[in-house]
Amino acid sequence: MADGRWSLAIAALVAVLLGLLTIALGGRALFGGAEARAAVGNAVPFVLWFNFIAGFAYVAAGVGLLARRKWAVQLSILILATTILVMIAFGVHLLIGGPYEMRTVAVMSLRTVIWGAIAGVAIREPEVFSPPLAGDRALYLLETDEEGKN
Repeated sequence: MADGRWSLAIAALVAVLLGLLTIALGGRALFGGAEARAAVGNAVPFVLWFNFIAGFAYVAAGVGLLARRKWAVQLSILILATTILVMIAFGVHLLIGGPYEMRTVAVMSLRTVIWGAIAGVAIREPEVFSPPLAGDRALYLLETDEEGKN
């Protein structure tokens, strides 16, 4: 396996594992009993809900990257962009004096870095993705036919 394919496979596995962990922890914080909700302290609700919902997208992106699907690259970029937007909104929340947990700052920063790396690896390896776009496939078929006539 080429080096780029290994880095893509590792990035995909990280995405799936992070997604499953995010779903489990977020689900427990959102839907668990009073003890589970108390354990999250001053969690910011919109950040908590975003992370929980994004966990499903993380798993989908990871599976798509493992399957070498082009849509998974776009989803990885979308996850990175929305994570940055939520970080900005969280920053505004902090600036206006809203309650928060310091671990939220750390976790959101880590998520941003991880998704930056995953999206970066995915963007860097376009040749390993399939299927080709319809126009590319048609062009390939035409070129193959022409080569066969020679």
